[in-house]
Amino acid sequence: MPITVTAPTGTFTEAGEHEILPRLTAALLDISGGTGNEFFTGIIGGTVHLLPPGAIYAGAVNRQIVMVELKLPNIGLPDPQSRAAFITAATDIVDALTTPSHNRADTWVNILNAPDGGWGIGGRAYTGDALIAAVTAAGSA
Repeated sequence: MPITVTAPTGTFTEAGEHEILPRLTAALLDISGGTGNEFFTGIIGGTVHLLPPGAIYAGAVNRQIVMVELKLPNIGLPDPQSRAAFITAATDIVDALTTPSHNRADTWVNILNAPDGGWGIGGRAYTGDALIAAVTAAGSA
């Protein structure tokens, strides 16, 4: 479940650049009920893209936006409440890891869902049922 963070260079504190993905992963695990599940934890990954401040735009003008994008199978965060909880948690995490000049309104969070069988890892496409079975089996082990 890829998490992509895109931000202008200098927006995150030095520690924040390194802590953003682990904290977002922990939030996703907590909200999804997967904390402690080795399989589930192992299929969450991501990247941090730090771009020159002049390379990020909103409303057709240069703005210091931090974008967090989470790509999930269609079973992930299955209802509006869980999606809202992740959006709030992700925004709180960004707030905690950015410099004081970052404005909370300049944190954008997107959640994208892959269709059934449209999410995979290691060359294997998972349906929602297959992914639930793998997560459940890992939780039982």
